[in-house]
Amino acid sequence: MLILKIVLLSLGSIFVLFILTKIIGTREMSQLSMFDYINSITIGSIAAEMATSLEDNFLEPLIAMIVYTSVIITIAFIANKSVKFRRIVNGKTLILLNNGELYKDNFKRAKLDICEFLIECRFQGYFNLSDIQTALLEPNGKISILPKAETRPATPKDLNLTPEQENIVTNVILDGNIMYNNLKSIGKDEKWLNKKLKEQNIKTLKNIFLATCDNDDLSVYEIVKRENTHDLFI
Repeated sequence: MLILKIVLLSLGSIFVLFILTKIIGTREMSQLSMFDYINSITIGSIAAEMATSLEDNFLEPLIAMIVYTSVIITIAFIANKSVKFRRIVNGKTLILLNNGELYKDNFKRAKLDICEFLIECRFQGYFNLSDIQTALLEPNGKISILPKAETRPATPKDLNLTPEQENIVTNVILDGNIMYNNLKSIGKDEKWLNKKLKEQNIKTLKNIFLATCDNDDLSVYEIVKRENTHDLFI
């Protein structure tokens, strides 16, 4: 009976945590502010406590989770309406380097060591600070770098080229199943799909692992049953 109660409470806490996460909104870890990150950890801890509440007080952590979520949603709503409040909650962008000058006070404010800054620059491919025009510390802790014009990669515009615009590649077959809604969204139908498969001499869907559509081109990846055990990364 005790094990069954733990299982049910665990499932309940997972369900509640899933619902609250959807309400708060889905963002990557790198997009979370410090406030959001701490609150997310707290809500997760409360959910774990709820899952192991062997007494009849599981409502208390549930209420606490709802309160935390409500506060986060309220703060996010106010932050969207007020720039000043947004800066208080999320922080503001700091200029670390600009036009060959390092701003030591901003490094202190960000509690960022110059060596850590240099490591981040190298991660982004800049081993020489003289190649950087501006470096910014964003509120989410990421460093954004604007290279100097003469050191940035060349673009087609620089070369007076006009390449054709690429579009999103759409999955039209997954594990042998036709994705009818995806076909419809790109203005195609099953008749077009069968024609393209016939052109590639593919007679059955069950052997197709993935098929994608790019404009009018169909790329098909069939199921390969033989194993590739050779390690290419030694």
